[in-house]
Amino acid sequence: MAKVAVMGGGSFGTAIAVVFADSGQDVSLWTLEADAAAEINASHTNEKYHPGITLPESIRAGTDQAEALQGAEIVLLAVPAQTIGENLRAWHELITGDPLVVSVMKGIELGTMRRMSQVIEEDGGIRADRIAVISGPNLAREVAQRQPAATTVASVDPNRAMQLQDALTTDYFRPYFTTDVVGTEIGGSVKNVVALANGMAVGQGFGENAQSSLITRGLAEMSRLGEALGANPLTFLGLAGMGDLIATCTSPLSRNRTFGENLGKGLSVEETIAITNQTAEGVKSCEPIVALAKAHGVEMPIAEQVVNVVKNGMPPSKILSALMSRATKPEQGQL
Repeated sequence: MAKVAVMGGGSFGTAIAVVFADSGQDVSLWTLEADAAAEINASHTNEKYHPGITLPESIRAGTDQAEALQGAEIVLLAVPAQTIGENLRAWHELITGDPLVVSVMKGIELGTMRRMSQVIEEDGGIRADRIAVISGPNLAREVAQRQPAATTVASVDPNRAMQLQDALTTDYFRPYFTTDVVGTEIGGSVKNVVALANGMAVGQGFGENAQSSLITRGLAEMSRLGEALGANPLTFLGLAGMGDLIATCTSPLSRNRTFGENLGKGLSVEETIAITNQTAEGVKSCEPIVALAKAHGVEMPIAEQVVNVVKNGMPPSKILSALMSRATKPEQGQL
């Protein structure tokens, strides 16, 4: 049994706390919301994010950061990607000992173009070999329902990756480990942007041909960027690449697909944000992802068009025409 501090009581933070608890770990769940903490402790539910699901009674929730982090051997960060630097600077002195610090955040930081593991290392003062990331086809609702799922856990230290793998293994949740942190993070970040584009296609009534084309070419963009940053290309054929991409692009449970679908149906970005209960990371990460690609000479036309819609006010109806009018080229060798 390991002491696990899950920092973030939202949709995925709650879901991953369920997995840790079911695997026999000692779980403290930190949340900003006192009402949510009281509900989790008293009735073992989190109706705001997971209505109708009973959580393990062993999960302890609270709003005291120091209490949650005290003695933690695994610290899992499940807060919005764009807030993690600020949070880590506040929590730095509370993270004591030599815990494994784990990111489930799938985004790239605005302004700096840093991956989440880089933010953790630089802003949190955490050594790279003490950092791990989790990414895969893990829709929070299905994980909380204990439906079968697999995921990728990555750390530059294989022993740390296996430590996390052991702590998360249950009869319904199967982690695979890798040392390719870069590929795992790029897969998790880029798939959100592709899901926004695919959602826009769905919202406009486009069929399976258009969606399959977007998903496949989105995988190509993900792979190009990842390889330029030093990732293993095989990572993008696995759970953190194609697996997560399929789930996020095709499921109505996906926040990013749903966000894109609302845009495709004619809602503005502001209107869609107003009716969205949870963070759609691709909305904020699309711009730094494109900036990161340009800095490394990588073409990402789908991501660029998502930025045009989300940031520059282009109608979603123009995305496919912009992509279809690009110069033709061979597929093989031109991923």
